[in-house]
Amino acid sequence: MTALRTSELAAAAGVNTQTLRYYERRGLLTEPARTQGGHRLYPENAITVLRVIKAAQRLGFTLDEVADLLTGTRVGGRRRADAGLRARVTTKLTEVDAKLAELTEVRDTLRSALAAGCEDLLACSESPSCPVPFGNENHTPANLEGGRCGC
Repeated sequence: MTALRTSELAAAAGVNTQTLRYYERRGLLTEPARTQGGHRLYPENAITVLRVIKAAQRLGFTLDEVADLLTGTRVGGRRRADAGLRARVTTKLTEVDAKLAELTEVRDTLRSALAAGCEDLLACSESPSCPVPFGNENHTPANLEGGRCGC
């Protein structure tokens, strides 16, 4: 097995050297062996670990969640029964679905504001027919006069 120096590992995994050191401090990467001159020497499987970390981040996992996922794998040591990827992905999927629902509502409101011709936020906030939700109970966007907000 060939050991990789910091710059070699960073290049192979597509990260910078500061990222490696940060992941080391966070415990995501195990502390590597060192040469007599103090240079870090990472095992080849560190490339895989880094790719897993980056992939998990792209899927919305935080570094704390990634650390938890790695703890339950062969890479992180002993497997834990409750650290299964399936359970973690199910939880993350629920979070993503909730965010998507929220973003869909925001998008729909923004489209309604455009369609209603909203031009002035302060004027809109006083119009009961404006589609932008300003938190007033009198807010009734369904009562648009001819599809226009009136602001």
